[in-house]
Amino acid sequence: MTKSDEDLRYPIGRFRAVMPVTSEIRSAAIDAIAGLPQRLRAAVADLNDTQLDTQYRPQGWTIRQVVHHVADSHMNGLTRVKLALTEETPTIKPYDENAWARLADARLPVDVSLGIIDGIHARWAAVYHGMTVEDFERAFVHPEVGAQLTLDWHLQNYAWHSHHHLAHITELRRTKGW
Repeated sequence: MTKSDEDLRYPIGRFRAVMPVTSEIRSAAIDAIAGLPQRLRAAVADLNDTQLDTQYRPQGWTIRQVVHHVADSHMNGLTRVKLALTEETPTIKPYDENAWARLADARLPVDVSLGIIDGIHARWAAVYHGMTVEDFERAFVHPEVGAQLTLDWHLQNYAWHSHHHLAHITELRRTKGW
């Protein structure tokens, strides 16, 4: 049985926030953020350049691009949290993730971005652990979405994002027998 493009693109399904948020949901999401660096390193361990340059789906990114994208996206994610915590409902700056994935730095060794992800996630988890329940209600405006998004929503979205891209790699490895 072959998987559909939707299955390959969204191996864990599309994102859906759970509201209202409980402390258990919040804690699990923070754990997902904190644990991603180790899980991502394990997912790409021992892959050679040919494997790293394999697309996880037709017309999709390569594993290498996925790892670099996670660093790019999560740098932006941490910045958005810090802006929402320090400004009153700031408007964030979106970016063209597909264009970023085609830049020259997306061809660097994945270790470059794995180091970035280590640092970002350590800092991100520290920020989350220092937040109050009220802090998670703070929000930013996302101009592409046209709405205010709370930090509770954002936390769940990036926990999903972590699992989502990890699954791109682990599912490809499973399918290819790597």
